[in-house]
Amino acid sequence: MHKTLISRVIGFVASLVLTLTAFLIVTHPEFFHLGIKIAIIVIFILAILQGIVQSICFLNVLSEKGPRWNLVIFVSTISIVLAIIVFTIWVMNHLNYNMMLNSTLQF
Repeated sequence: MHKTLISRVIGFVASLVLTLTAFLIVTHPEFFHLGIKIAIIVIFILAILQGIVQSICFLNVLSEKGPRWNLVIFVSTISIVLAIIVFTIWVMNHLNYNMMLNSTLQF
């Protein structure tokens, strides 16, 4: 009970810090002196860290006893979601490039 409470409090504080950092980067970019691309990368890294904190502190992914079937299913789900996101971005970028190429050609 005590270990669970400490884990959840640490998770809560870490989640607040990560969320407020991302919020401040977006609302006050002049304070952090980051370019747009660097700010996007930092926010993406903060989102990944937020997911890790949520998984460890609240979903208790690493505290399973015995066979780790839930962890295997969780990692498989994350892999599928990441593949969908990466390939969606790749397709959209490819379509954007091809659409812009056709709009510059004049017949």
